[in-house]
Amino acid sequence: MYIDTHAHLTKDEYSDLAEVIKRAREANVEAILNASFDIASSREAVKLAQEYDFIYAAVGIHPHHAPEVNDNIFAEIKELAKDKKVAAIGEMGIDYFKNISPQDVQQHVFRKFLALAQELELPAIVHCRDAQEDTIRIMREENNGKLRGVFHCFAGDERLVRFAQEIGFLISFTGNITFKKADQVRENARKAPLEMIMIETDCPYMAPEPYRGQRNEPAYVVRVAEKIAEVRNMRIEEVAMETTRNAKKLFGI
Repeated sequence: MYIDTHAHLTKDEYSDLAEVIKRAREANVEAILNASFDIASSREAVKLAQEYDFIYAAVGIHPHHAPEVNDNIFAEIKELAKDKKVAAIGEMGIDYFKNISPQDVQQHVFRKFLALAQELELPAIVHCRDAQEDTIRIMREENNGKLRGVFHCFAGDERLVRFAQEIGFLISFTGNITFKKADQVRENARKAPLEMIMIETDCPYMAPEPYRGQRNEPAYVVRVAEKIAEVRNMRIEEVAMETTRNAKKLFGI
């Protein structure tokens, strides 16, 4: 059994959502954590989680949408997070790759959501792209001893792996682990302790080989587990068991 720890099933790409969910179940996906990126997707994620017993929600604001966060939106996210099917706050973080939002605004909103996750004692789902130094610095400054969570779609270097170990964070791998040029990602998956690894799709993005360039979906999380098993020279059943155990422990599902 597998757990897709990061999906975006509220996106418009899933007009055939029932079939997508059916294929996930047929692929032995035991649970799906549906992550949010703005206030609308946060609302929809909670609704979807209420409809399906094996789908859970994370509510939060992606750094691309950081300028949209005001007191009302922040208060609504906090209220949504009280639903029993909400398993995490996120996604949140910093993205300097596209710099769609001003960097100072991204950092300010990231701090607010790190604080909220600790206040509500929920794990944080952290997005970090081309912003490793600031991410580490801010998380050190904001950690009051209750910070826990995951670096999703992990593509950092060994320093970020060590930092994750230091603060008890997990790292989650997605379809990019199958890409030809993703040697660093595969090396991280090979070296990191298995007890800190989870798997995800980040769908509809990051479709793994042989589906690259197509719409991704939760059923394809199996391909991520297969690649991790390959680079670690393990049986896929063991990867499935351990990553599922890690996800259940972190998200309380």
